Amino acid sequence: MKRLWTRQTQPAHDRELLAHVPTLASSLQQLGDTELTSRYQQLKQQNHNPSEQTTIQTFALVSEAVRRTLGLNYYQEQLMAGLAMIRGEIVEMQTGEGKTITAVLPACWYALAERGVHVMTVNDYLAERDFETLSPVYQRLGLTAGLNQPRLTAEEKQTAYAADITYGPGYEFGFDYLRDQIMTLSQQRTRLGGQFTRTLNGQLLNTPQPVQSAHAVAIIDEADSVLIDEATVPLVLSSQGGQPADNADVYQAARQAALTLKAGQDFLVNQQASELQITDLGILRLSADRSLIPIERLDRPWMQYVEQALRAELFYHRDLHYVVIENRVQIVDPHTSRIFTDRTWRNGLHQAVEAKEGKPVTTESQPIARIMRQKYFQLYDQLCGMSGTVQGCQQELREVYGAHYSHIPPHRPSRRTDLPVRLFSDQHSREQALVRTIQEMQPTQRPILAGTADIDASRRLSNMLHELGIAHQLLNGIQDAEEAAVIAAAGQPQTVTIATNLAGRGTDIQLGLGVAESGGLHVLAAGFQLTERIDRQLIGRAARKGEPGSSQILASLDDALFRQAKSAWVDSLKLLADKTGEIPVSRQILGKITKTQRRIEETGRQRRKQLTQYDDWLSSATCSTWN
Repeated sequence: MKRLWTRQTQPAHDRELLAHVPTLASSLQQLGDTELTSRYQQLKQQNHNPSEQTTIQTFALVSEAVRRTLGLNYYQEQLMAGLAMIRGEIVEMQTGEGKTITAVLPACWYALAERGVHVMTVNDYLAERDFETLSPVYQRLGLTAGLNQPRLTAEEKQTAYAADITYGPGYEFGFDYLRDQIMTLSQQRTRLGGQFTRTLNGQLLNTPQPVQSAHAVAIIDEADSVLIDEATVPLVLSSQGGQPADNADVYQAARQAALTLKAGQDFLVNQQASELQITDLGILRLSADRSLIPIERLDRPWMQYVEQALRAELFYHRDLHYVVIENRVQIVDPHTSRIFTDRTWRNGLHQAVEAKEGKPVTTESQPIARIMRQKYFQLYDQLCGMSGTVQGCQQELREVYGAHYSHIPPHRPSRRTDLPVRLFSDQHSREQALVRTIQEMQPTQRPILAGTADIDASRRLSNMLHELGIAHQLLNGIQDAEEAAVIAAAGQPQTVTIATNLAGRGTDIQLGLGVAESGGLHVLAAGFQLTERIDRQLIGRAARKGEPGSSQILASLDDALFRQAKSAWVDSLKLLADKTGEIPVSRQILGKITKTQRRIEETGRQRRKQLTQYDDWLSSATCSTWN
């Protein structure tokens, strides 16, 4: 039989191949649970011959296990996605098309080889949800499933990894790898003579074992987010920080010194690139009174403390780059507006922000080990995944990860209506229009999901709705079961939900009773995002599974996209605004917006490429030094 290691098969052949799956699955309905398990185990004993016949049989067995356990049947499109993933492809499936159960197909196929399959999600909550939902399916086939989470002990992690299929957030797999590397290195440093002496004395070595046994297969959900958007942020394992700092006065003194400096004279600023440089005049001013410098308490040059204080003041803004919760500064992810409770900025920047906010200054965490995300995922023999927004990053996925792209059509044609884009001269005019739109739609009973660019914008919109007495839900950026429940309920009649653009990603929005008849969910996007992919992610929440729905983008010239355009055409648009601040939108303007987004996407791709090349050079230089 033909082996499925290449992409040479044609779509018509694939459809013909997969047409056998439902027929075979139907014949399996007469089997008892024990016999169903036995059939799958027999396939495992055949040395995992990756033939078309093996694929048909595996998919049929999985289909029957899913039907018995969850009461669901696979669509042809889901089978196509499963087939693409066993070829090592990243598939694009529209939101609401059933990616969660689709992942079971390649997971069970790869599990035939008994090498361990890692299914990665974007966060803890989704990993636990999918694990709990799908574990009974795997059990019907005689497979074990494990859940890998940050708070597990080493022994618990070893148990999770020993399972046939292991679920967990993608970053946690990377951190486990770093911990294993540190442990291995520390064992190598143990002197051989010491080991020999303890053995002679009858002492057991009791050497700790790594938790990760192999990097065979990774199946990645929301693959564009994990492999592309987060690729510029390395996985860094740090020492425990966050305790009260005994040199808090240093950061406070640096802030006071920074506030005496004048832009253009004492320091130069490039707001676009978030760069600054203290001039010679600034250095003289800072050095004039040495009694103000706590020299004996410095861990780095004084100028670096002042530079970080300036960065905190100029480039890092509350409710945009960070929030303050329970007297602690917590970082906001720039891509998703997700709040990270366990991350801190490095090199004293986090402490500079704490001093700026007048909050307790904490100790700096020190990096122990790091790895670029690209490098970690490249360790896997086989990499595949899914997302609703892959198109636009196919080239990078192929060049960096060797993964090809496959588009899977929706099971039912889209019925979404995309209303004309509206453009406003400033943020306030746009927010007024958003509120008017929500007011006007209230009598229709249709639910509305308003997506904002950041937490600050969502709070402003929420305050405006409060003043008008319009009931609504506001998501705060912490991904947990509560947020997922709010997103899931966003399809109920007359519900208004305000959220940052990617809040609740991975959670399906079910339409309430009568909502489809009234037009379905309406999505309001408060501006264009820096990439088309993220625009599609928000808009794609409307009209899932062939349901009715609509969307509209209300942009403002204050949005980050227009600020990055840096073009005279943006300034000229303000002259076209009417008294409400609205600007007529032409096809030419839309073309320039798309062109700007694609330029930004390409700039990001080049930046990620340069970071990878620099990391390669750094690794090579480090190895040469050790040698």
